[in-house]
Amino acid sequence: MPEKESAAQQAIGDVAPKLADLTDQVLFGDVWEREGLSPRDRSLVTVSALIALYRSDQLGFHLKLALENGLTKEELTEAITHLAFYAGWPNAMGAAAQLKAVLASADAPQDH
Repeated sequence: MPEKESAAQQAIGDVAPKLADLTDQVLFGDVWEREGLSPRDRSLVTVSALIALYRSDQLGFHLKLALENGLTKEELTEAITHLAFYAGWPNAMGAAAQLKAVLASADAPQDH
């Protein structure tokens, strides 16, 4: 059975194979695996940075990952609300809409 492609390979592997490899090997294979922060804390930092910088293309993926890494809906909602005052209202509103979509897709029946 072939190995499942990573999210990076699926998203950009055909057009930017080296960037996908670096994403898998360096970012998620090294940086995310370092002992200094838990995956949960890394997710909170990453989601906060993406919201603050209005990097919405990556936010949905990282909100889903944050939930998988142990952050709760309530914690993510609180972080988004807090960031509204530091990163801007439009950033927080966009993040809240993305979190709503991620939560809705998590509740949807999964086809297997």
